[in-house]
Amino acid sequence: GLGSALGGLLGGGGTAGSGVGDMLGGLQRQASANPLASGVLAGGLASVLLGGRRGRGMSQNTMKLGGLALIAGLAYKAYQANQAKQGKVAAPQSASANIPQAAGQELLPPPADSPFMPTESEADDRARLMLTAMISAAKADGTIDQAEQSRIFERLGSVELDAEDKAYLMDQLRAPLDLDGIVRQASKPEVAAEVYAASVLAIDPDHPAEKAYLQMLAARLGLADDLVEDIRRTAETARATA
Repeated sequence: GLGSALGGLLGGGGTAGSGVGDMLGGLQRQASANPLASGVLAGGLASVLLGGRRGRGMSQNTMKLGGLALIAGLAYKAYQANQAKQGKVAAPQSASANIPQAAGQELLPPPADSPFMPTESEADDRARLMLTAMISAAKADGTIDQAEQSRIFERLGSVELDAEDKAYLMDQLRAPLDLDGIVRQASKPEVAAEVYAASVLAIDPDHPAEKAYLQMLAARLGLADDLVEDIRRTAETARATA
């Protein structure tokens, strides 16, 4: 349901293994060899994406980029699989990255110079877009009632965010669904793929209302059907290994 989905989005609640925080925590463990990703999910997904300060020796930007790297890694891996099936060359990798992303391998962040990875100057906007996309997807099967809001806001109180970021997150939870705004911000194909990937991670893609939302989102983002399927498949594999 909506309450458990949003509870998982904030790093707890819901059934065991069903939360986005739990699922991405598994991906973080897989990516532990990458210094950018190491430890970035300790404080829950909202804390990571909005730059909550967790872990010694990690700057705020490093944490935001690390959290985004995990979502970007899913979209990037699906893109590579899609390109390989079409016999096309995948997005270029950094020569220093040496992190293969072929289908069937562990999910790792894309190379730092990939268009799937935001620069430090883009990190704030990209983080908020991903979080907004996940919250919007979680709203697909209904609205948040007062009791659900209270539970979510109580959990939010324990997340290490500054006042501005916390207010932003609360506003997003209360706001009506704004698909136009999400699509408008996802003007680049790589960002569009990440928005769709983040949305798939946030909800049960087989629930009728949520399935319909994902279909509408993919169409509005202009994503090809085969790429959408590759993103779904990659997300399902990630869930299974989390």
